[in-house]
Amino acid sequence: MTASEPLIRTDVLIVGTGPAGSAAAALLSTYGVDNVVISKFGWTSRTPRSHITNQRTMEILRDLGLEQEAVTAATPRELMGQNTYCTSLTGTELGRIRTWGTHPNRMADHDLASPTKMCDLPQNLLEPILVNAAAQRGSRIRFATEYLSHVQDEEGVTATVRDNMTGAVYDIRARYLIGADGANSSVVADLDLPIEGTMGVSGSLNIVFEADLSAYVAHRPSVLYWIIQPGSDRGGLGIGVIRMVRPWHKWLAIWNYDIADGPPELSDSHVVDIVRNMVGDNDLDVRIEATSAWTVNDAYARELSRGRVFCMGDAVHRHPPTNGLGSNVSIADAYNLAWKLAFVLRGHAQPALLDSYHVERAPIAAQTVARANKSLGDFPPILAALGLFDTEDPEQMRANMANLHEEDDASAAQRAALREAIDSTHYVYNTHGVEMNQRYVSSAVIGDGSPEPEWQRDPELYFQASSRPGAPLPHAWLTQGTKTISTHDLCGGGRFVLLTGNSGRRWRTAAEQVGTELGVPLTVEQIGAGQDTEDPFGEFASVRETAESGALLVRPDRIIGWRQYAYDDTAISGLRDALERILGRDGRSDDSTPAATASLASA
Repeated sequence: MTASEPLIRTDVLIVGTGPAGSAAAALLSTYGVDNVVISKFGWTSRTPRSHITNQRTMEILRDLGLEQEAVTAATPRELMGQNTYCTSLTGTELGRIRTWGTHPNRMADHDLASPTKMCDLPQNLLEPILVNAAAQRGSRIRFATEYLSHVQDEEGVTATVRDNMTGAVYDIRARYLIGADGANSSVVADLDLPIEGTMGVSGSLNIVFEADLSAYVAHRPSVLYWIIQPGSDRGGLGIGVIRMVRPWHKWLAIWNYDIADGPPELSDSHVVDIVRNMVGDNDLDVRIEATSAWTVNDAYARELSRGRVFCMGDAVHRHPPTNGLGSNVSIADAYNLAWKLAFVLRGHAQPALLDSYHVERAPIAAQTVARANKSLGDFPPILAALGLFDTEDPEQMRANMANLHEEDDASAAQRAALREAIDSTHYVYNTHGVEMNQRYVSSAVIGDGSPEPEWQRDPELYFQASSRPGAPLPHAWLTQGTKTISTHDLCGGGRFVLLTGNSGRRWRTAAEQVGTELGVPLTVEQIGAGQDTEDPFGEFASVRETAESGALLVRPDRIIGWRQYAYDDTAISGLRDALERILGRDGRSDDSTPAATASLASA
């Protein structure tokens, strides 16, 4: 029976310890916000699940001081990139594509875009890093504690939870609640958030296993090995993936099945048979660690919050693992919301600031789901080039695939079609722009009247830096004495930072005056020759898109909140007005802003 007086009180209650929930906890505790985290499970994820960790996420981990710990636990980019299509690991290789920025000309794009590097960090290794940091910094974390329901009032949220070890039911009282409880979110269901799309589009079977496959893969290191076996007698549709978890001994095999027939048998003998068939080694020594059936979803929430409850992560964007976006977008959700909650709870911002969370992140949820599902359409051309759609006879399918090795004109055309189809999967594995080109339009971004910059290259494939308000802070290498740092290292940490150039000394006085008037700490970083922070390569000068005396106001999530081209007699009033509007202290809310145009890569 629920106690009349809550047993626990906190500022923020977080439901879920997945990438979104654990990141939110680590961020809030870093910002000094009291929070309680609950999970119905006994510990963090026991299986690898999500794994691609892109540069945006690594930048957030860098801000949290966790980048090096993540790098140590991860597989580096150099071992991620030779994505292979084959009939089995020992069978015929159909082709490869360099992925995740490992092609030489894409490496340059990545290296110029960020101070961090993409890596492969499985969810079962990422979550403990975030949870440990959160606990060490003050989060109170309760596992085996299940969310049951909640009620809101004007002052806060009361959540009813159950201790799954004792059966005790009790209340937790919080000022705000974060629902980060996954694709079957109870919090989203209780809020009745509108969900667009379809759940259970297709079925897949996950098999986590250990086996030494170095003889088959070390010469072509990759995260993914696609296995195409038409007419396989092991069940399924004849298409699967062997995914590297730890090189080259721990793996996750994904085998498709017809969802209409339900998931196949999950006995150890059957899944060992599937693995050996995919590898092409009937005597392979295999140790099965875990199996599970799951479905591909194509759904997102049109609204991310109601009142004092905010939802994030897989709870609001449910999609296949193509593009490797899931955990990255989830952690970015937390990065967007955490500083806003901190500023509201400290009294530095009005609750209207929190409205910008939905306005900024809901379009990202929609585009994430659309991009991940669109990428599924990049694989049928490969099957078509192999002749697998020309017949329903598995024997003929295998014969069509074997034609690749003939020397006639038809086989040459087939090889060309296959190469083109494989190259088209750049939109699955090399979408640097999808990962990095996020743009926000909301009342927490103060536009300067400048037009949206034209994309110089495909905005899904390529990142394009911009200092226009709403864009992420461009990366540039700087120096402080003998130390080399990034522009990113000057910002974040839960602070607003004003970046200016050699001629921007007067911004120090302006920031001190405005910060004092508003009671909001505001740091100024003057960058240039003879300053504490210098720009020896001229990189900051090339990306700031302002005069030397201009300024960029960078939000705590390293989004450009406002900019002024040059210092003039409107500087102090302009800075004051911008900060008041961003923090919702101008008496307006996001209801008065135009429809949001935030996106992963707004073309």
